[in-house]
Amino acid sequence: MENSSLIVIIGFLVVAICWLLFAALTLRQKNQIISRQSSEIGAQFRLLEQRKSELEELFHQNKQIISVVSHDLKGPFNRIFALVHLMSLSAENFTPEQKEYLNKIHQVVADGLGMIRNLLDNRRLEDKGIEFFNEKLNLVTLLGGLVKNYQTLAEKKGIQFHFNAPVHAILVADKLYLTRVFENLLSNAIKFTESGRQVFVDITDQSDGIRAAIRDEGPGISAEDQLKLYHKLQRLTARPTGGESSTGLGLWIVKTILDKMEGSIECESSQLGTTFIVLLKKKLVS
Repeated sequence: MENSSLIVIIGFLVVAICWLLFAALTLRQKNQIISRQSSEIGAQFRLLEQRKSELEELFHQNKQIISVVSHDLKGPFNRIFALVHLMSLSAENFTPEQKEYLNKIHQVVADGLGMIRNLLDNRRLEDKGIEFFNEKLNLVTLLGGLVKNYQTLAEKKGIQFHFNAPVHAILVADKLYLTRVFENLLSNAIKFTESGRQVFVDITDQSDGIRAAIRDEGPGISAEDQLKLYHKLQRLTARPTGGESSTGLGLWIVKTILDKMEGSIECESSQLGTTFIVLLKKKLVS
């Protein structure tokens, strides 16, 4: 009996040892597989990191190129714009056809300048954010000057401007950024209004702030498009009436600046036209 028990115990021990050896061999094989897979994953990770670094560098270079090209193009476009304006002032002896071509050149150059400004604004807002340099401003003077500038362009497209404002509407704000807000809105009003129609610009000095409304007689903005108005690079259903270009950045820039200024913008639209209402605090930024 003792011998039988001993044989059984030895048998169990042999089985246990064999099982342990098998488990150890299996574990070793699994560890080798895991080690090999880990090495492969590490190599893939390093490759992905390298590709990521290359893409980031390429993206940075592309942004630099866009910035440099946009900045360098701004100078020639400004000079062409000034020359076309001077030619317009002395166009009495031009034939109707020559005047028409001159008007088209004026519109194309103004359109190009607007696109370049938006590209530069986009770069500035992405890289540096907004740093305000505030001063006391009369919004009537600032917006009135812009209306006068854009009125020339509007007249070449057969659009009539109306400007209604009090004598003063004083606030504290950054002149450059506030100018860019209204340049984009005035430019859009001209883009989406057909020849023979009108654009209305109104300023109201209220007790709690200043209200500036720009109303066009364009095709209006659908309810669906109004939900996408201020998204970056968003193209809407309505198209410019004179073949003008659009970067899809203008209203995003307007909203970004006004949000930072603690101002706001509203849109009211129908098939009879669109009104953008800018509400500004009299002291926008402390």
